[in-house]
Amino acid sequence: MAKLAAALTVLALLGCMARECQAGYASPPPHTPCSPGHPSTPPSTATTPPPATTPSPPASAELVVGYYQKTCHRAEDIVREAVRNANAGIMAGLVRLFFHDCFIRGCDASVLLDQADPSSATEKFGLPNLSLRGFEVIDAAKARIEKECGNVVSCADVLAFAGRDATYFLSNKKVYFDMPAGRFDGRVSLINETLIHLPPPFATVEQLKAGFAAKGLSADEMVTLSGAHTIGVSHCSSFDDDFSDRLNASTSDMDPKLMRSLEKQCRSDTGSDNTVVQDIKTPNKLDNKYYKNVLSHEVLFASDAALLMADDTSAAVRANADDNNVWEEKFKAAMVRMGAIEVKTSADGEIRRSCRVLNTY
Repeated sequence: MAKLAAALTVLALLGCMARECQAGYASPPPHTPCSPGHPSTPPSTATTPPPATTPSPPASAELVVGYYQKTCHRAEDIVREAVRNANAGIMAGLVRLFFHDCFIRGCDASVLLDQADPSSATEKFGLPNLSLRGFEVIDAAKARIEKECGNVVSCADVLAFAGRDATYFLSNKKVYFDMPAGRFDGRVSLINETLIHLPPPFATVEQLKAGFAAKGLSADEMVTLSGAHTIGVSHCSSFDDDFSDRLNASTSDMDPKLMRSLEKQCRSDTGSDNTVVQDIKTPNKLDNKYYKNVLSHEVLFASDAALLMADDTSAAVRANADDNNVWEEKFKAAMVRMGAIEVKTSADGEIRRSCRVLNTY
């Protein structure tokens, strides 16, 4: 399986080069930022978060906080209840699902579609997305919203709220922020765009910078969002293949003890692609341990280790490792900024009744 994945990645990256990708990534149109709008009414459920420290993203008329106060005032509460009922692994999957959605065509829920263009499979079936999780949480929240309010809340906003709420629960209710809304659901989802836009686990620091810059995000925001690798699991093929031989003691800077442990965990007599936790210290908690792991060479991906290969990203890693509170505030702001990438409007989007299919089906 690992060798097959590597071969497929080669073919996809060769296709990417043929399309003149910059540093391995295509350059999309400029992103549309958002505005903070008016604070939303504090949730009234038993898991009411603390007052949010709302980051200050760039100004735009597209997204506002409390967007559904008049049309579906319980929308955010419903999503939070659905996320709360998920386990830690699914919550981590929701954060990743939000990232993978925003980085391909903007935050438009195109990653949720099972079908769109009859001539192409959708993003969901792209190689980097085959291990995505959390779809059932989005479906449950959307179905409940449809029952209470009708077809007024987009799947893109449901996913954005779910990514925000997953960080809240995984951080032991420390990381909470207002997520601006008003996104529309995209009508296009193409499998061949996944490898073009999503940073691979073997990316160099310059490729990472270029990929995030193409989305309007800074190098510091890239390092900040990389902190999400403190939660969830990874398939062994993501760090032990022809592109990223992280378990090779002669070429890898990985901590020897961790390397030996991973060799045992990844060994399979049946050829299955085993999974391992991404953060060996606090695997189910969103915190700054990831940065300490980077500094001690206890990270899985070559792209994680690459953060120490440039002065600016290395300095950001050290700053985030030194102060969890500082990193939490930066993570809130970076999540909002990411949620504003290439926002769809009513002119090029819709509000789906079901998040997995277009309204035309």
